[in-house]
Order: sequence, then structure tokens, then C-alpha cells
Amino acid sequence: MDRKKVPLNTVTRNTVDFAEKTGNIYEAVVVMYKRANQIAQAEKKELYKKLEDFKNDRDTMEEVFENKEQIEISKYYERQPKPVLVAIEEFKAGELEYKLAGGEENKPDA
Repeated sequence: MDRKKVPLNTVTRNTVDFAEKTGNIYEAVVVMYKRANQIAQAEKKELYKKLEDFKNDRDTMEEVFENKEQIEISKYYERQPKPVLVAIEEFKAGELEYKLAGGEENKPDA
């Protein structure tokens, strides 16, 4: 999914459109929630990995050094679209593969 196409702000959406893909709005919400959680965890892991390079064992509460590169990395992630918005766009585009509790599997349209 191209994140440049994902809106940065909340958009009013028609819930009927979400229910069409799964047959149930609640199942659609669960699918999007779980994908958003995956995206958030991956971004968090990536951010921590990048910020770990700046970690200093001597840093204490009194000694906090501002590093411009570290600040830029943090600002970059703040400007990214929220994981929920990315998950919604992936769901709408049919890019998510999920399996419902009843055993019915849905694969993205190719």
C-alpha cells in the first residue's frame, strides 16, 4: 500500500461499504483493528531500532542531550498516517487476507 495515498486526517466513511466485504460490520472492524495493531507494532519496533543507536548508558534524567538526527527521526514517524487509516485503506483496496472464525478464508483480489 502506498502510504502517500492514505489520508492523514479522519474521513467520514459509509459503514455499509465495510460490511459488504465480510457480510458483517463487526467482523470488518475486527479485521481492520488486527491489521492496524500489526502495523503499529512493526512501526514501533522499527522506531525503537533506529533510536537505539542514540542510546547512551551515561544518560540520566539531568543529562539529556538533544540530537537533531534523533528529533528528525521522531518527527518523521509522527508525520506518518496513523495505522488505523492505513488498515482501512488496505481493507478497502482488498489487500488484506484474513480468515474468519467459521473457517471461511478471504484472499485479496488479484
